[in-house]
Amino acid sequence: MISLGALGGALEQGLVYAVMALGVYLTFRVLNFPDLTVDGSFPLGAAVAAKLICGGVDPVVATVVAPALGFVAGATTGVLNTRLRISGLLSGILTMTALYSVNLRIMGRANIPLLRSATVLTTLRGLGVPAGVAAILLFLVSAILLKLVLDVFLRTEFGMALRATGDNEVMIRSLGVNTDSMKIVGLGLSNALVALSGAMVAQYQGFADIGMGIGMVVAGLASVILGGAIIAPISIGMATFGVVAGSVVYRFAVFFALRMGFAPTDLKIVTAALVVIALSGPTIRARLGAERRRAPGHGKSEASRENFPARNH
Repeated sequence: MISLGALGGALEQGLVYAVMALGVYLTFRVLNFPDLTVDGSFPLGAAVAAKLICGGVDPVVATVVAPALGFVAGATTGVLNTRLRISGLLSGILTMTALYSVNLRIMGRANIPLLRSATVLTTLRGLGVPAGVAAILLFLVSAILLKLVLDVFLRTEFGMALRATGDNEVMIRSLGVNTDSMKIVGLGLSNALVALSGAMVAQYQGFADIGMGIGMVVAGLASVILGGAIIAPISIGMATFGVVAGSVVYRFAVFFALRMGFAPTDLKIVTAALVVIALSGPTIRARLGAERRRAPGHGKSEASRENFPARNH
């Protein structure tokens, strides 16, 4: 028997990780950049928020500071790629590797508990919001608000230049756009969203851990791909809505996988399987359609319908 509380927990996780998925969407879909900085900037946001909160800083201020440092991390990857001409994939790996040490320096240890500290969730409860509603309300408002802001941003002149950089870098550079700056800003904004998600996840879980970013880029990519498979990205608004929906669906898939008997250590396999299924779905459908068209009698039946149309009675 599945309780409503357990389903609510899966929904909360889907919404809070949707912020991270929006950041992944910005790099992988908009910029067409394979950014692996995510695995380092996610725990960076958690480490910064946890350290500031334990130091007595207001949790709202701590949560706002986290994406600022996430922007710096993403911009660093952009500088390595555009200024030093290091490949995009290797630039992300180098920044992610360096951030492991940076995060340890910030935290001072591998784990910082927050169970006895004031967080944004406890602040909401102090305002009278019921404990069972505070997390869903905060994460839902955050995901929708950031989705709408991202929609507006990508429709601005700068946002369209950013999209054009990912679509056809040579063409947009010939029109006078500095594509290097576009990449740096785009990567910075992406990792700012990722770090913000990390800060909120740390306060939601009650701790920040040095290893909490492992596999985040795959989880974010799974959310983006699942969202595109569920909701056709016919516009920017629909694409970002699909990312949020994909994040929720992904977390529910993980939830039901655990209910089916999978061990928590098997979740990476489940994630990989979901990504493979989502990526291979269009190819499998196309092949099945081609086989049906080549099947004996298929062409004859089509011709028969053309030569002998159905009569109207």
